Amino acid sequence: MADMESFREAVIAWAAGGPGDVAAELAARLPVRAAVLLEGPSDVAAVEALAAGRGRNLDAEGVCVLPIGGAMSVGRFARLLGPDGLGLRLTGLCDAGERPFYEKALEPTAASSRTFFVCAADLEDELIRALGVPRVRELIRAEGDLRALETFERQPAQRERTAHQQVRRFLGTKKGRKIHYGRILVEALGPRDVPAPLEDLFARL
Repeated sequence: MADMESFREAVIAWAAGGPGDVAAELAARLPVRAAVLLEGPSDVAAVEALAAGRGRNLDAEGVCVLPIGGAMSVGRFARLLGPDGLGLRLTGLCDAGERPFYEKALEPTAASSRTFFVCAADLEDELIRALGVPRVRELIRAEGDLRALETFERQPAQRERTAHQQVRRFLGTKKGRKIHYGRILVEALGPRDVPAPLEDLFARL
């Protein structure tokens, strides 16, 4: 049975140089109407967590949430999935430093800065600011990672950084941690706490 995960896998294989017939067939069969282009799996975890919290099934809505493996790949995915490819509506999130890649890739596909949304630094930064460092530390404690965080904070390289910067960097120090906390932080948000880029993205879906 065709499902969105199969479509995601087919698109990623296509972007890596494989054939596109499987992705095209699945897009029509499901059907898929839109693709959310995200830099990595931690962003995917955050978007999926917010969708679940709002009672939305993006797969059933024909929205493919897609990790593209870094902002430099956005042009390739836009060509495959946009008007010159499968004809899907494109949107996404990006870090502020990667904005030029999204602007260059999406402008030729009739998109604009209003169809993708920019985080001040990255999505983790937005979520930490939305919750506040004390609340994030509480969540880290609840997940059993507080001792690891305190050890990290005592490292010489961290002593000159703010508590916000330390926590943000800590989330990226272990494989899988950013993905895990992408979900945890979003689930802890109140209805009015959702960072603007994430809220604006959902308004497009």
